[in-house]
Amino acid sequence: MRIANLSGRLHLLDGDLAIDVEKASDGQFGADPQAVYRRWAEFTGWAANTPLPGGVPFDRRELGSPAPAPAQVFAVGLNYDEHAAESGFSTPDNEPPVFTKFASSIAGPDCAVEIPDGGNVDWEVEVVAVIGTPAHRVGAADAWSHVAGLAVGQDISERVLQLAAAPPQFSLGKSYPNFGPVGPWLVTVDEFDNPDDLELGCAVNGETMQNGRTSEMIFPVARLVEKLSAVVPLRPGDVIFTGTPAGVGLGRQPQRWLRPGDELVSWVRGIGELRQRFVAARGTTKGSL
Repeated sequence: MRIANLSGRLHLLDGDLAIDVEKASDGQFGADPQAVYRRWAEFTGWAANTPLPGGVPFDRRELGSPAPAPAQVFAVGLNYDEHAAESGFSTPDNEPPVFTKFASSIAGPDCAVEIPDGGNVDWEVEVVAVIGTPAHRVGAADAWSHVAGLAVGQDISERVLQLAAAPPQFSLGKSYPNFGPVGPWLVTVDEFDNPDDLELGCAVNGETMQNGRTSEMIFPVARLVEKLSAVVPLRPGDVIFTGTPAGVGLGRQPQRWLRPGDELVSWVRGIGELRQRFVAARGTTKGSL
């Protein structure tokens, strides 16, 4: 099952057609895409057992994040061996490095991204997991049952701000507007033959920069849910950026950064793709920090 946010309304997708959930359910479920996760089991049961009306064609430009307003956004660093090496860090052993991307950075799958003045903006393609049912102190063996589905994500990162402080400002450097695109829709876990082995990658102006598989993760999704929920109760609709494979601009020789006019295309096989266009900053407002 694919769940989409079209113009701020919850839809189910049937091929290239979209079904408005509020209308199809006669108001049993509302239009808010974020609210559906609070009734996830009820919603998926309804969708699986109810004859649905025919869908209508949709414009990809109308797509927003399938989890547009999460209460909590978790992000995991150094979750692939080769990415840890290219970043100059040792491989994590027992605990994944965790930070947040502030929720205001969440964006839809197709958007323009401003490059901050003086910034070095980098790409990090990731699989994003969205929580479907509350998870607190959940073991890895049961973790997938708490995941609503998976989407494509980009942990876009401004390296100057990120590395300006000691220790680094991971969260601030990764939380400019539209630095957290997610989409193009949510694919439920049951749709994957093996949700722990998905191909992901990204390209800048058609040149492949990253290509990897989630089977290479140091901490797979189930372990991340276990580790996070051991400390923080995970809520329906929470978002987890699960880490990026090797090939980021920071780790290249010479280093490479995104520039105005660049197009970044990110994909996960079996889910879909994101498209970001990069533009110059429009300047700051007087009195802003």
